Amino acid sequence: MKQTQKDRFVDAWGQMGSLWGLNTSMARVHALLIVSEDPLSLDAIAHRLQISRGNASMCLKELRNWGVVRRVKVRGDRRDYYLTEPEVWKMFFAIARERKRRELDPVLAALRELLGTLPQGASGQAVKRLKEMKDLLATLDAVASQVLAQEENARSALAFLAGGATRKKT
Repeated sequence: MKQTQKDRFVDAWGQMGSLWGLNTSMARVHALLIVSEDPLSLDAIAHRLQISRGNASMCLKELRNWGVVRRVKVRGDRRDYYLTEPEVWKMFFAIARERKRRELDPVLAALRELLGTLPQGASGQAVKRLKEMKDLLATLDAVASQVLAQEENARSALAFLAGGATRKKT
């Protein structure tokens, strides 16, 4: 079967997702919805990506939890259909929020807890590294929290940093 440009995008998005620590199937389901004009049913998604219905269902549930996919009804059909978040920037911020919550927040909490268990006045290279790591992650956390709380300001800041390459929504 000849691979289309859409298929190549779906596979590339899946590979990129796996590099970020996401489930490849989940990223591929998301990519398929990104390139689809119309809502897709669970069966259509599973068939198109050649994955089981159970896998497709779990991926859709997780993508809905992330806030980047929603379930819709199609008139005259009792099945559920799915669409991706139509606004790319909203999709980006939803993914960034979820990644922060799942990845950065637990590491920072564990690091703070670890440092809190050290004896008063503990020193050494490992302690110094841990304190510097906590400071770095706390700074990243503060920046991420600001960016994710004010999406429009973040878009403007990113546009500025990119030399005006990203355009505001019209």
